[in-house]
Amino acid sequence: MLVLLAGIFVVHIATVIMLFVSTIANVWMVSSSNFGTVSTGLWLLCNKTCSQLSVKSGDETSLKVVQAFMILSIIFSVMALILFVIQLFTLEKGKRFYMTGAVMLVCWVCILIAVSIYTARFAGKTQYVTNPHHGYCFILAWICFCFSFIIGILYLVLRKK
Repeated sequence: MLVLLAGIFVVHIATVIMLFVSTIANVWMVSSSNFGTVSTGLWLLCNKTCSQLSVKSGDETSLKVVQAFMILSIIFSVMALILFVIQLFTLEKGKRFYMTGAVMLVCWVCILIAVSIYTARFAGKTQYVTNPHHGYCFILAWICFCFSFIIGILYLVLRKK
């Protein structure tokens, strides 16, 4: 049981780190242009130097929603990690980690909303570029989506023995 708890804890920490990286780094979409490789993220547009990400006025609200939900997912994931550690030492034997699982599933929903909106509104819609494809931050966000769901379900099922 201790090995299972340690494994879940390590995967949870890895999920938090990947969420930080995918939110902060600016490689959600990568494409080529006349000036070289262009990468866009949630915050900046990077060619050789980085500048403020410019989007159409209709897409600005969608970008802000994606940014907000990715930040919320980080907050909920860290909260679930802290809650897990607290519950690990305060719960009686045989009790389940219901609160930790619920908070982690809220994180899962936040990631789902953010990445789905980004996919629908921004994926492959960069002007003046050729061959757009998803960057590693976009892929990390989807991996975090899967991990947070699995961890959330495991917390709901897991009993402290």
